[in-house]
Amino acid sequence: MAMGRQVDRQGDLMVTWTDLPRSPGHVFYDRLQQVLLDGGFDGFVEATCQPYYAGTMGAKSIPPGRYFRMHLVGYFEGIDAERGLEWRCSDSLSLRDFLRLEMGKRVPDHSWLSKTRGRLPFEVHSEVFGWVLALLAEAGLVKGERIGVDASTMEANAALRNIVRRDTGEDYQEMLRRMAEESGVETPTAEDLIRLDRKRKGKKLSNQDWVSKSDPEARIAKMKDGTTHLAYKPEHAVDLDTGAVVAAALHPADEGDTTTLSKTLAATKENLDAVDAAPTPDDPAECVADKGYHSRAVLKDLDAGPWKTRISAPKQKGFSRWHGDDAARRAVTNNRARLLSDVAKQAFKLRAEIVERSFAHILDRGGMRRTWLRGRENVHKRYLLHVAGHNLSLLMRQIIGAGTPKEAVAAGYCAIFVFLAAQGTYLVAMLAPKGRLGGILAISTIFPSGN
Repeated sequence: MAMGRQVDRQGDLMVTWTDLPRSPGHVFYDRLQQVLLDGGFDGFVEATCQPYYAGTMGAKSIPPGRYFRMHLVGYFEGIDAERGLEWRCSDSLSLRDFLRLEMGKRVPDHSWLSKTRGRLPFEVHSEVFGWVLALLAEAGLVKGERIGVDASTMEANAALRNIVRRDTGEDYQEMLRRMAEESGVETPTAEDLIRLDRKRKGKKLSNQDWVSKSDPEARIAKMKDGTTHLAYKPEHAVDLDTGAVVAAALHPADEGDTTTLSKTLAATKENLDAVDAAPTPDDPAECVADKGYHSRAVLKDLDAGPWKTRISAPKQKGFSRWHGDDAARRAVTNNRARLLSDVAKQAFKLRAEIVERSFAHILDRGGMRRTWLRGRENVHKRYLLHVAGHNLSLLMRQIIGAGTPKEAVAAGYCAIFVFLAAQGTYLVAMLAPKGRLGGILAISTIFPSGN
């Protein structure tokens, strides 16, 4: 075979459709596309977004279904920034097909994603999340009998060095310089400021005293790795029987667990009600949480309601004093009694595994541990779509045995072994290491010619 040489490219005046190079496609995105089309996804999102577009004036926009698909790709590919999302979709023919792009059309750029998200309200993104949840309910992946609740932290797109005091408006360096001048140092150097900051008493960063100029809704908080950043607090309510996230709230990072639990459970009940799985006082669902959510006020509010609490109780020194509050005493006693059963021990094991897994998939593998957006509602919009992608991965795992594109490709790997048997025959075996096809796929015997 002769070696081909690269020559200068000459553009063709006309290329037919059959002459264009075609991609074999990606089995994961092809099956996910079929799931969305069978459920009427494009018609649903267009009808939901219609009130926020002009009736007849102006040029037609890019279809809303493409906007939501690009965010789903962000979860499945683990892409955090929207520029990276644009580049990834532009480089892949399979993703172009998944976005339903016509030949010759370019992938929407990152600025279009930002503008569209800013113009579509939070309620639209919440309805898309609810549509995916209804899809899971039809497949039997939403039970609504045991709900595990937990929270994590998400780093905001703001730096601590840009925070300013709420009362005076001065930043941290200006405050140190003022304190140095008040102590007698007329022209403090950088070393003087560092020395002063290290030695001064009562040094702390309080959200009551400091605020970020770039993202005022971000709060100073300690992350899961022990570092301190401006952050948000995502909180999940997860179906412990299936792993589906039935509610994903985004709270200020400085609000405690006992403060945010009621808001998350209200969203959970609303979402479960939309799929006919809402708990009632006559048929309550279990609410499983760790000791950070334990308080008399929380247990008292949830007692005799649609939630049967199984909230871990912290170790107590001495006796409890109720001061005549019989309702709180009854709620705490009932919750303590529920913690002693084997059902509670199993539920806490599931909560520690399944709820933490949802955070690992969405925040760490999904690329949302550090957001590049600003504003809590703006961040919450994209976070809901990432959670919707996580729920779709559960459905895809049920359909094809793989919840992500990488897992689907890995499940297709196989090995072929050839063994020399008696009388010159060959034994050929093909094995797959994992997935639904894991195990021996085929065994055949090859006889030499003439036998």
